Amino acid sequence: MGNAVRSNKLRLTDILVTIVIAVVFGVIYKIWGPTYDLMKPFGIHAEQMIYGMWFMAGTFAFIVIRKPGVAILAEVAAATVSAFLGSEWGMSTLVYGLLQGLGAEVFFAVFRYRVANLMVTCLAAVGAAAASLILDYQYGYIDSLSAWNYTLFIGFRFLGSIIIAGVFAYYLAKALELTGVTRSLRPVSKQDYEALD
Repeated sequence: MGNAVRSNKLRLTDILVTIVIAVVFGVIYKIWGPTYDLMKPFGIHAEQMIYGMWFMAGTFAFIVIRKPGVAILAEVAAATVSAFLGSEWGMSTLVYGLLQGLGAEVFFAVFRYRVANLMVTCLAAVGAAAASLILDYQYGYIDSLSAWNYTLFIGFRFLGSIIIAGVFAYYLAKALELTGVTRSLRPVSKQDYEALD
């Protein structure tokens, strides 16, 4: 039996599943805001270690769906839900969602949407983090800091992004796959048939 032919086009099912994922993450994003603020008193940019949660909709949705545009759609939709729930960052949340989704999407595109392993997921998380840093700078959210302080700030954001939106998102999606829920979203491949032997 040959490999199943797989279309990269988003089907209605893919879009609906992505939106459901985004709604769940949109609610989580709204709840995560106060958690982020609670970390600030610890100093040394400890809050940056949990910033990666805001990139997770895009990476998680891609691991589940594995098609072009999913990371952007998931991040924008999650940001929209968060904004409508009263996000403290208002409508700028949508701009963040768009650019963070784009930052993740770039890395999925580099691998032509064919590789959905842990390394690629972590790179996509770094891409989303880089996009968020650019926006933070544009909006004036990053204060003037000394070189070592910038290093901590950026390093912690990247590290937290890799852990949350990379490693955690990847293994969460893998756990979901074990339940069989995602089976209908991807065609059966030769490897799937061989696993039955």
